Amino acid sequence: MRASLPMYNLPEMQADNAAFWAAMRTELRREGVSDVPEALEFVRKPVPERIEPDTLFTQVCGWPLQTIFAGQGHILGVPVYDAPYCCGPRHTGVFIVRADATYAMLADLRGTRFVFNSLHSNSGMNLPRRAIADIAGGRRFFASCIETHSAPANLDRVAAGEADATSVDCVTFAFFARHRPNAAGKLRVLAATPSTPALPFITAAGTSPEITKALRAALTRVARAPEWAAVRAALMLADIVPSDALDYGEQRRMELEAAFQGYPELC
Repeated sequence: MRASLPMYNLPEMQADNAAFWAAMRTELRREGVSDVPEALEFVRKPVPERIEPDTLFTQVCGWPLQTIFAGQGHILGVPVYDAPYCCGPRHTGVFIVRADATYAMLADLRGTRFVFNSLHSNSGMNLPRRAIADIAGGRRFFASCIETHSAPANLDRVAAGEADATSVDCVTFAFFARHRPNAAGKLRVLAATPSTPALPFITAAGTSPEITKALRAALTRVARAPEWAAVRAALMLADIVPSDALDYGEQRRMELEAAFQGYPELC
C-alpha cells in the first residue's frame, strides 16, 4: 500500500506532511489497523495517470476525480483550510500577477502570457477558464498559454517576469507565502475564480469497507483531537468534514458553462 500528500508539498513542508501521516498512523492503530505505510511518498505527481489500486491514502484535485480518475477512488473527507479565499470546505483559484504590474482587473490580462500547471487542474485550468469565459466574448483571450506541470514554479515564473499571470489554488498560494515570503512579496492576487469543493482526501476504490471506515475515523480524530493541534496548525487545517453535503459535480458544470459561453478551451 502507498500513502502520499502531493497537492501541497513544497520541500519546506515535508516535515509537516510527515507529521500529519504520523498522526494518521497513530489513529489508525487505535482503530485496529496496523498494516499501513511507514512513510509518505514524496515523489508522487500531483496529477498521476491514475489512482493506483494500492493507494491507501492520498489527496487529489476534485476536477480529475470527475474526469480521468472517475470511479478510481472513494472520498474519505474534505479539508477546511484556514487560508484566504477559502470558505468552509470550499476553495478558489487565484489569479496571480507581479506586485508591480499595472493590471487592475481580470479583463486587463487579455493578450498576456499565462502559465498553468495542468490541463487536469481545477484551480489552474478549469476555474480560470470559467472566470475568463465571462469576459472573453468567445474569442481567444491570452497571447500565449503554457502548461508547465508545477504551480509553485509558475509563481516563480511570474515573479521573475517570465510570464505575466498564472492561476493557482488559494491554499497553494497561502503555503507559498508562508514558506517563501520573499518570492511571494513580488506577487499579488489580481482576482479569484468561482469557488468549488476543496481537494479531498481519498482512498483507492478497491480499499475494503472496514479499512475505509477506519481511515475516516482516523481523519476525524486528526482533524479535531487536541493532541494533533500542532499538526493541524502547520498545515492550516481548521477541520476535515464528510463530503456528503458537497457536490463535486460543480466542477463539471463549470466546464459546461464555459463552453456554453463560447470558451471551451483555456488556451
